[in-house]
Amino acid sequence: MKEISNRFKEIFGKEPEIVAEAPGRVNLIGEHIDYSDGFVLPFAISDKTTVALSRRPDRLIRIASLQKTGDIFEISVDQLAPHVGESWARYALGVLWVMDVDTGIELLIDGHVPLGAGLSSSAALECSIATAVNHLFEKNMDLSELARAAQRAENDYVGVPCGIMDQSVSLMAEAGSALLLDCRDLSSTNIPFQIAPQGLELLIIDTQAHHKLVDGGYAQRRASCEKAVADLGITSLRDISVADYASRQSELDPVTYIRGFHAVTEMKRVLDAVEALKANNFIKLGELLNQSHRSLRDDYTVSCPELNVAVDTALSQGALGARMVGGGFGGSAIALIKTDYVRRCEAAISKAFADAGFKSPRFFTSLPSDGARVIPN
Repeated sequence: MKEISNRFKEIFGKEPEIVAEAPGRVNLIGEHIDYSDGFVLPFAISDKTTVALSRRPDRLIRIASLQKTGDIFEISVDQLAPHVGESWARYALGVLWVMDVDTGIELLIDGHVPLGAGLSSSAALECSIATAVNHLFEKNMDLSELARAAQRAENDYVGVPCGIMDQSVSLMAEAGSALLLDCRDLSSTNIPFQIAPQGLELLIIDTQAHHKLVDGGYAQRRASCEKAVADLGITSLRDISVADYASRQSELDPVTYIRGFHAVTEMKRVLDAVEALKANNFIKLGELLNQSHRSLRDDYTVSCPELNVAVDTALSQGALGARMVGGGFGGSAIALIKTDYVRRCEAAISKAFADAGFKSPRFFTSLPSDGARVIPN
């Protein structure tokens, strides 16, 4: 807190009134189903975005980022409207707009969740600001309300039709657990996720093939799922079994069917993964991760060559399971692997990337961490 407070004072000439932080996330399993009322199983990572904020006596919003030295974005509260402003400031402006901030503010951002890596840097930013605003302006919103506000900022202000998972886990996560989240009502259950005693690590592989969810691919797939729901006359893909969905294939065009097939099978994989964790059956968990990647690659078609090389190489090095995570089209993969194999796996993936002419990947691991919080003075 001391560092961001000092930098806030250097930039804005006063101490911040409040400092808050929120983490990025890894989704263990349950990809592209949060917007279909599904269950997901993410956990918060240790990398966080921290924000410092103070009110101004006028109606000017000034936003600075420690990752963009010397660049201060300014806009009046009265000018806030969807898709207004520089792209880097848009996520912050969206939260202020949704939470009806009606006074000028000064905001400093310090982001340490890798951008474009599929680890939800956007949700970490949104939720750190939402947490700070909620406390500073005494909005008295609960965590579910804050999650929906942050989601709306991304949906309506930025224009990315994301689901609710990323914001929910960034706010609700608890250390040592994955969060089984029901995306229909945002009820959640903490599922112990402690793999170190089993001699395992979850290796996170940032392919550095940076994804962009605003280019339409994400929206097209969400639209396909919504079309499947409309064509089948059901409430959501949550409300149909895999067998029943398959039996109604003739009612859907081929693309709509295969997109929806990913969703209904992925929902089942999440619940199966919970049972595997409860039983400490990591062989089964690994199999489910593999199935998830194949579905995302072949049915949902949101993988990319870098992700596929990372997954295939990890499996060749003894990983129990591996898959792409996040929105896709780039970003990160995860591999559930014996701790003793991690360095060998990293070296093999780095070599495979070099041989393919890809940018060098980055590797890190993270234990499940706590969600957003206000940092005490």
